[in-house]
Amino acid sequence: MTEQTKFSQNPLVLLHGWGLNHQVWSQLLQALPKDLDIFTPDLPGFGGSPCPASYDVDSVLALLAEQIPDQSVVIGWSLGGLLAIALASRYPHKVKKLGLIASSPCFMAKDNWPGMQGAVMQQFAGQLQQDLALTVERFLAIQAMGSSTARQDIKLLKQAVLSLPLPSAFALQGGLELLATLDLRQEFAALTQSVFILLGRLDSLVPVAIAPLLQSLQPELQVEILQKSSHAPFISHQDEFISLLSPHIAA
Repeated sequence: MTEQTKFSQNPLVLLHGWGLNHQVWSQLLQALPKDLDIFTPDLPGFGGSPCPASYDVDSVLALLAEQIPDQSVVIGWSLGGLLAIALASRYPHKVKKLGLIASSPCFMAKDNWPGMQGAVMQQFAGQLQQDLALTVERFLAIQAMGSSTARQDIKLLKQAVLSLPLPSAFALQGGLELLATLDLRQEFAALTQSVFILLGRLDSLVPVAIAPLLQSLQPELQVEILQKSSHAPFISHQDEFISLLSPHIAA
């Protein structure tokens, strides 16, 4: 961690999702207030970030924590949100406030818990072995499903992906395994930080039906729902997204 990162004032950290890199935030950064002190680290093994030898949650968090200032407002999208929950639980001095975008403490569907079906996850894992780039592209298409601007959303997401080298198959597979195996509901329920979440009503990966279940785990949770958005509201509905986000990130 650099001295500037270590002593940053009111830092805001944005963590991207699976298969992508920090460039996915480029459009949002141009629209956010210029006085915010924003950090957009690449998740380990993605973008320009080194990949841990073992892609388990402890190794990933150790590398991620080095890039995040103490007492940050940490906002994670999708896989980034899952890791942000783990970070808030295991490195509490790093996370002053936690924000989730289209994310969940448990991505897989379980009894009385909406989420991704195991068959969908297994399909992605199998496709990764055959065609890495095509699998990422298909995943991007799923993230934009339901949005009225889906074609433009996918174009922006692809530009972000291709602006840096594609992640290794090892990192992509490791990220999928975290999504498939991590169940952080108990850690989420035990968090002492303030937590908010922004969900897209049309999201097929993190169903909006999860909202009351999350509030049962975190009664003080603040929930914002974008009625016409899918899995990437900060791209598809940027103005509405910023209007809902702004009160949560005010210094």
